[in-house]
Amino acid sequence: MTQFLPANLLALFSARPPIPFKPPVEGLKKRKNSHCYVGLGDFVSNFEVKPPPPATRGETREEKEERKKYEKETATAKELERKLASWDPHTDPNASGDPFKTLFVARINYDTTESKLRRELETHGPIRKIHMVYNFVKRKPRGYAFVEFEHERDMQAAFKHSDGKKIDGRRIVVDVERGRTVKSWRPRRLGGGLGGTRRGGPDDNIRHSGRVDQWESRGGDRGDRDKDRDRERDERRERKRSRSPREKERKERDRSERDRSERSERSERRRDKDRDRGDDREDRSERRRDRDRDRRDRDRDRRGDRENVRPDDDVKKEPEEDVYEDTRNSDRNYDYGRYDSEENGIAQEEA
Repeated sequence: MTQFLPANLLALFSARPPIPFKPPVEGLKKRKNSHCYVGLGDFVSNFEVKPPPPATRGETREEKEERKKYEKETATAKELERKLASWDPHTDPNASGDPFKTLFVARINYDTTESKLRRELETHGPIRKIHMVYNFVKRKPRGYAFVEFEHERDMQAAFKHSDGKKIDGRRIVVDVERGRTVKSWRPRRLGGGLGGTRRGGPDDNIRHSGRVDQWESRGGDRGDRDKDRDRERDERRERKRSRSPREKERKERDRSERDRSERSERSERRRDKDRDRGDDREDRSERRRDRDRDRRDRDRDRRGDRENVRPDDDVKKEPEEDVYEDTRNSDRNYDYGRYDSEENGIAQEEA
C-alpha cells in the first residue's frame, strides 16, 4: 500500500543515515593520590600513655547573663565612687546664689520656656534668677531648673503651694535645694535622690513616683471619705436588691398614683387655659359688637339731621356740597383717637 503514497509521505518512512564511527580515546588520566591505604600499625607509637585531662563544663546562657550583670554592676559602682569623690556642689560654678532661697523644680515640660516658668512662680514672690539645665551636647532642656527667690519666705510659700501644679500639661515637682544644704545628700546620677524609680532592675524599681506617697498621705482623709461613700452606695444597692415583693408592689402603686395625679393636674391646667382663652375671645367679640352698634347710631343720627333741614324763601338754599362739607367737618371733629386707642388695646390683647 505504501507504493501508492506520494513522495512527500514516502520520505517520512525512509531510513536514517548510519552512525559515524569515532576512534577510542588514548587512555584515562592517572589519579592524584596514588598511595594506597594502610593500617594503624604505623601510628601506634604516637599514642599518649598518660590519662586524659578532666572534661571542662561549658557556661550556660543564664550563667553568662548573671556574669555580665555582675561585671556591669561592679564597673558602675566603681565609676560612681570615682565621680562621687570628685563631686563638690560648693565649688560648682553653675550653683550660685543663696541655697536657702533656691527652689528645685523638676518634671518640667520640654516645651516650657523660662518666661512661662517665671510667670507661674512669680505669684508667690519676686524671682531673682532662674537657671534651666540643658544637655551639654544637644542643648536641649533636661526637664528641671533652679529658681532663686528674693526672699526666703517666698521660696517657702512656693515650696508649699506649687508642688503638683500643672504647667503646659505636666505636673511639676518642687523641692528645696539639698545639694548645698544637706550634708550627706547625693544627686540621682550619683546614686542618691528621693524616690525609687531608678534603683536598678525592674524588681528593684517602683512604678510610681516618690511624691505619690506624700500626696496620698496628705489626702488620706479624702480617701477615707471616698471609701465610706462607696461602702454606703454598696449598702443601698444591697437594700434595693433585698426588698420584698410586697414593698415593690407598694412602690409601683405609689408611682402609678403619682403619675395619675400629675396627668390630672396637667389636664386641669390645660382646661383653665382654654377657658381663659375663650373668655378673652368673648370679651373681644363683645367690644367689637359695641363699636359696630355705636357706628350705626352715628350714621342714623346724621341721616336724620339731613332730612330735618327744610329750604326757606328768605334764606338762600345752600348747595348740597356744603351739606357734605358739614358732614365731613363733623366727621373731622369726631374724636377718632379714642377709637384708635381701643383698636390698639384689642390688638395687643389678641397678640
